[in-house]
Amino acid sequence: MNIITREEVLKIAKISRITVHENEIDGLIKQLNDILGYAQKVQALAQKLGDIEPMGNTNVNLFRQDIPHSFDAKLLLERAPEHESGYFVVPKIIEGK
Repeated sequence: MNIITREEVLKIAKISRITVHENEIDGLIKQLNDILGYAQKVQALAQKLGDIEPMGNTNVNLFRQDIPHSFDAKLLLERAPEHESGYFVVPKIIEGK
C-alpha cells in the first residue's frame, strides 16, 4: 500500500529546501510510507478504543526533595584547570564592543 509517490517525495524535498539524490528516493518513499502506515494503525486503534478512560492519572509530576549539600569549594577549585580569586576561569565566548 503506497501512500506517498515519487512526485510527492520530490515536492516535499523542494518545499523543505533539501537536496534529495536520485538513489535516495526509493528509500524515502518506503520510510514515509512506513511512518504513515504506523500512524494509520494508531488511528485505527484509537477509534476501536473509543472513550475508554486511561488507567490511573497519567499527568502527575513527581518531585524530589531539594536537599542542599555542603561541599568544599577550595577542593573543587583545586581540581579546576584554571581558577583565580576563588572563581573558575573559563574561556570568553561572547564578544563585546
